[in-house]
Amino acid sequence: MSLVFNEQTKLLATALNTAATSCFTVGIATPVAGYIYNVSNLQTTLSPWSLGLGVAGWLIAAIILHLLARRTLKELKP
Repeated sequence: MSLVFNEQTKLLATALNTAATSCFTVGIATPVAGYIYNVSNLQTTLSPWSLGLGVAGWLIAAIILHLLARRTLKELKP
């Protein structure tokens, strides 16, 4: 019984951490790269403040999801 529970717990933690990584990629890496390389004239259409607020929001979401994944792993049974 505890083996199945542990595997399901690890699977949930992996899903949460994957969601955190996706938040980082979609919300931070992609917009910053687009801004640096001026994709679709992004530097003139997006203010640095808007970029910073968006990045901060996505970073907070990624951190929360990662911490939830770590907390989930504490539920593993010996």
